[in-house]
Amino acid sequence: MYNDEFKEYHYSRGETARDDYSPVASVEAAPQVERGPAPKQGLGVKAVALVLVCALVSGLCGFGGAAAYGAFHTNKTSVSQATQTAEEVAVTVKQVESGEMMTPAQVYASTVNSVVSINSTGTKYNVFGQQSQSSSSGTGFIITADGYIVTNQHVVAGADTVQVTLYSGQTYAATVIGGDSDYDVAVIKIDAAGLQSVTLGSSGSVNVGDTVLAIGNPLGELTFSMSQGIVSSVNRAINVDGTPFNMIQVDASINPGNSGGPLMNLYGQVVGIVSAKYSEYSSTTVEGLGFAIPIDDVTSVITEIMESGAVSDKAYMAITCGTMTAEMAAQYQYDVDTGVFVYSVVSGGAGEKAGLQMGDVITRLNDTVITSRTDLTAALKNYRAGDTATLQVYRGGSYVDVTITFDARPQTTGTEQSQQPQQQYPYGYGQTPDMDDFFRYFFGNRG
Repeated sequence: MYNDEFKEYHYSRGETARDDYSPVASVEAAPQVERGPAPKQGLGVKAVALVLVCALVSGLCGFGGAAAYGAFHTNKTSVSQATQTAEEVAVTVKQVESGEMMTPAQVYASTVNSVVSINSTGTKYNVFGQQSQSSSSGTGFIITADGYIVTNQHVVAGADTVQVTLYSGQTYAATVIGGDSDYDVAVIKIDAAGLQSVTLGSSGSVNVGDTVLAIGNPLGELTFSMSQGIVSSVNRAINVDGTPFNMIQVDASINPGNSGGPLMNLYGQVVGIVSAKYSEYSSTTVEGLGFAIPIDDVTSVITEIMESGAVSDKAYMAITCGTMTAEMAAQYQYDVDTGVFVYSVVSGGAGEKAGLQMGDVITRLNDTVITSRTDLTAALKNYRAGDTATLQVYRGGSYVDVTITFDARPQTTGTEQSQQPQQQYPYGYGQTPDMDDFFRYFFGNRG
């Protein structure tokens, strides 16, 4: 019978062993036959019995091994493999104009055909007047279907040749229409039609923490790469090679070669022009610092360059000036140690008409406090020729207000060599004015 408690089988003499778990049928006992003494078994019988036992043990071992093998393979770790087709995982290309939020992959697929790679070559001169060839790589984006492309001015400044490569691989020779170093913006043109242009967004709607994307050509080799980050700061004032800029700060990876490329939001709209990266600060390597020019600051500049090749109505004061310092104030007994010192006034220009004089210190432009020449340059970007503003000026120990109507700055295309002709100052002491030059002229040159 089956003992459920110990999970064993026990058989009584009156029962027949069965291979299943069904009740044992009762059978009639066989008649008992009296037997004589059993004869002695020979060696042959023992050998046969040993062989049978060995075979039985081997069979049981084989069965156990097979069972173990089956159990092992039943519980083994399996590798999952996706069953989606290429059509099922393909990124959907959307129309940016729809205003629909997209995934980063969709933004890339929808806008990468509007991004271009730019390679330029030019001629430069060293301090000894020796000539050498230079080359640079950058990024741009198509702003009109007939081939106008926006990039940074420093990407194409002084270029003899400019080549543009589309995402499709097509390469075109480009013409530089113009640029402006104050905004670091340039427009170039290729002879093409039916191109996919970008959609401009509004940088004024960008907030700290927003996700942004940059498509460009880092290192000039990793073409059409996209990096992702967040907006770290808006309206960040930075100084690039002496020129003040109002920037969007991001933590997306931006490297040489990205300059001039688009900074996009998750709607696929361009909200900035990638322009600079701080790779070092005070000899300390830093990461996660990228900058882009807010598109709202340069939309009118781009349009004007497209139409006339230059920005024609930039505010111009027609003065020569520099930053006032505490050392200068102490040496020459001025009561103000910040602001913009006026070295000279151009005859017949806006400054002279406003009544500015040599030795004045400009400390305010309308409501903007001016502590340096950089402040003044940045503030003037908010004005155009013909605009009128009020200047607060320190003169002779007191402050006076003067009203100035700005002239138009003499036009440049923004594509000239970076080595501009040195300006001659009216007092004639060197090319970079300082307070010593001023006082030698103002006091020492008098008869």
